[in-house]
Amino acid sequence: MIIGPAAATCNIIVITDPTGKDPNGAAAGSMSYQNNMFQSTFLSSSSGHFAILSGGEGSSTPRLQAIVAAVKAMEAGATPQSAANLANSYEGIRVLVGTATKGAAVGGSYDVYVITVSNNGTITVTPHSSDGTAVLPAGTKGAIIHLRNTEGNPLYGTASEVRQETAVNIGKMIRDGYSATYILGQAFGEVANDSGEKYGGGGVNLVSGITTGDMFTPAQLNTTGYAMNTPYAKISTSSDGWSIGYPAAEQYQTDPYDGSPLKIEYAYEALINAITVTGQTVQVSVYGSEDIGISETTQEIVSATVKKYGYDNVQIANRINTAIDSGTIVGVNHVEPKDINVKSSSRAVGVYYKPLGNDRSSPPWNLPISSSLLDLIGNIQTAIGLILVLLVLFRSTLIKSFMR
Repeated sequence: MIIGPAAATCNIIVITDPTGKDPNGAAAGSMSYQNNMFQSTFLSSSSGHFAILSGGEGSSTPRLQAIVAAVKAMEAGATPQSAANLANSYEGIRVLVGTATKGAAVGGSYDVYVITVSNNGTITVTPHSSDGTAVLPAGTKGAIIHLRNTEGNPLYGTASEVRQETAVNIGKMIRDGYSATYILGQAFGEVANDSGEKYGGGGVNLVSGITTGDMFTPAQLNTTGYAMNTPYAKISTSSDGWSIGYPAAEQYQTDPYDGSPLKIEYAYEALINAITVTGQTVQVSVYGSEDIGISETTQEIVSATVKKYGYDNVQIANRINTAIDSGTIVGVNHVEPKDINVKSSSRAVGVYYKPLGNDRSSPPWNLPISSSLLDLIGNIQTAIGLILVLLVLFRSTLIKSFMR
């Protein structure tokens, strides 16, 4: 198998709180029109609280070498500028590095705007194009956005204009007090709609160490990820917070529990919700199945259940089993409370599935009839069947005997 390249064409780092105190004060992410936008394009360190975003027109091997070099440099205490500068040693490669407290920088092959927002609200948007390194200084509110178009993108040729417009809008949102995680998601939506560089990829919260993981990355090699400007889930407008991810969401027009209308959540909005820390933020990990849609739907169900009932593994298991029974989740067996690992102190829930065997899509029915009774009924049916066979085989003899 030939594996195609993985090169992000859109990299964004946003810093709204350079002190590092705001749990949502720094965020970063990558997108592209290209295939294979896996997590290597938006690496993050939960312990070091930095992100390494990559891209460029060079080949995959030097890109990985540049990423590894930048990671090692940051782990050794380097500044984002010195780490990003390492990309200049590799032809056609780009590395964008950032932390909340040390600022951000990009090196290598890039077309970026550096956005700074002063304490009095003045927005400065400065273009840079492969001029060594472009830097967002430590202690500064601002952002760096890189954007180019991919060959074959129907909106090819829009990158320059969209890059500038999005940079200005990022500056306005920083000035107006929005969180970095919110701004990143909104910028993703704008870039996806206006430039066509729309496939995840994903994003990270640099302060809190939360990442979208594989929410939007491709399901298979040499394919595109999730389009960030398309519907991702439907969410109930009622207080129970019920929700369901696509494609299963297409089957629902109202909340199946109370009939409330459903609101469409787009992928860029799901990114915001996934990496933004709130009092109700839940980190959901799914194990035992890699089937498309199961992880996303489980995350939505668990989040809605926690919102309504708290970190109750019995209620979470019940809601998941209801989804399995209704066909919303397929390919896995029912779960028990012991399959739900709850850590309320860290707002985390782990769900452990057991895949179904024999190519089944749903578990066997749990009928309110004992197996022994079913066996008895089966035996009776077998006996009746044998009698009918005997009647057919010996019908002429029986008729003659009856007529005597």
